[in-house]
Amino acid sequence: MRSDGQANRDRILSVAEDVFGRGGPAASTEEVARRAGVGIATVFRHFPTKAALLEAVLIRRFDRLCARAEGAGFYDFFRFLVADAPTKIAIGDAFEEAGGGLDGPAAEASRRLRQAVGALLAEAQEAGTVRRDVALPEVYALLVATSRTGGDAGVRDRVLTIVSDGLAP
Repeated sequence: MRSDGQANRDRILSVAEDVFGRGGPAASTEEVARRAGVGIATVFRHFPTKAALLEAVLIRRFDRLCARAEGAGFYDFFRFLVADAPTKIAIGDAFEEAGGGLDGPAAEASRRLRQAVGALLAEAQEAGTVRRDVALPEVYALLVATSRTGGDAGVRDRVLTIVSDGLAP
């Protein structure tokens, strides 16, 4: 891909992440094109469907989260994932509504993130900061539940404190 084409693709992905992260399923590819400063044909040249665009956004987001997990502490990363969740949920909802599937490259990227969380959990358990009788499925259940506490930051922070206390040895 030529450098200008790659620059357009990167800009479209960045803008799409913001547009769909704020607007969820109600957001449009037309808004992405307008804010990216390209025509709608350029968006669809790079991403032939809305679902393909959203899948690319999710993969990029999961890859970025995996990179952030490297060297992170378990509790700090858990808190970051919870804070980041509303945007991820909105993009995921848009992806589903656009016909995105539960298998394929986005699902694989999600599995890589799950493995990264699992690695942080194992490191924290080895270091003695997370109780040893907790497994990744429980951690993910806590992540999902805590991520859906709503927009009240005070409630979310209290729930995170309770979760952290419960995970401590």
